[in-house]
Amino acid sequence: MKQNFTVRKGALDGVEAFLSVAQHSSFRKAAAELGVSPSAISQTVRALEARVGAALFMRTTRSVGLTEAGQRFLSRAKPAFEELVAASKVAHELGQRPSGLLRLSVPRAVVPIVLEPLIASFCQAYPEVEVEIAATGELIDLATGGFDAGVRFGQFIAADMIAVRLTPPFRFIIVGSPAYLARSSQPESLEDLRQHACLRLRRSNGSLAPWSFNDNGRTIEIAVSGPLIASDFPTMLGAALEGIGLAQVPEPIAAAAVKAGKLVALLEPFAPTTPGMFLYYPGRRQILPKLRAFIDHVKSRAVDANKVRIRTDDSRTVTP
Repeated sequence: MKQNFTVRKGALDGVEAFLSVAQHSSFRKAAAELGVSPSAISQTVRALEARVGAALFMRTTRSVGLTEAGQRFLSRAKPAFEELVAASKVAHELGQRPSGLLRLSVPRAVVPIVLEPLIASFCQAYPEVEVEIAATGELIDLATGGFDAGVRFGQFIAADMIAVRLTPPFRFIIVGSPAYLARSSQPESLEDLRQHACLRLRRSNGSLAPWSFNDNGRTIEIAVSGPLIASDFPTMLGAALEGIGLAQVPEPIAAAAVKAGKLVALLEPFAPTTPGMFLYYPGRRQILPKLRAFIDHVKSRAVDANKVRIRTDDSRTVTP
């Protein structure tokens, strides 16, 4: 038969009074310490003894001492009560100033470009906060995953989240290395991509992401093929740099390589634009000072301060 380990309602009532009486061996001194009358302390302890089912104190007109049951109760109740007090103090401190562990779920690609500068300055400004970054391509539920906030593309953030802009909108561009383009003719149209080695991305749900394009305001998706399938953009970018094939990646992560001539941007008139990257988190009532401090820090260091905003009314329904 399954045992019920649920703490009964009111089971902790009177424990503080008991511990004070046990410490002072006096109901009067315990009453003075707790700021109540001796009779109130006596009634509270008697109610505790009734719930426990045993006398905890031996009382005479001159002294107060613990019974054997009281000694055993004291040995277990005192450390447990001290732990409860300590837990309350820790929780209170977390609610008063930025401190503790701040856990963020982010895509790998944004860590070096978006987060590293923010994290470095944030850690300097708030030394009592520890930042943990879980880099993953999966769309994780923040609550069940134990995360304070996440970073994602704007189109993948659920409508019930609050979001703060991290970057302006940016394009997804096709890139290829000069070595690859020397072996293959440069694509001039979307149809030409069928003749090229195209690096593909596997989504967190297991499906292969098609390449998306903007043709005069019309969205076109093409199922490409090629020698490599990756689960993140940095891997695809690295493969493109090695000349394995063409890759469609966020423009910010390829910008340095394109500027250095290590990659060539292709079919740019067809590049689609995304809403950009956002920090997102649940409603304001759940925000601890550590997250509030990070949100304010993000706002103060946003790429475009005029575009920083919190989305509070968004009717989009987003399916990962």
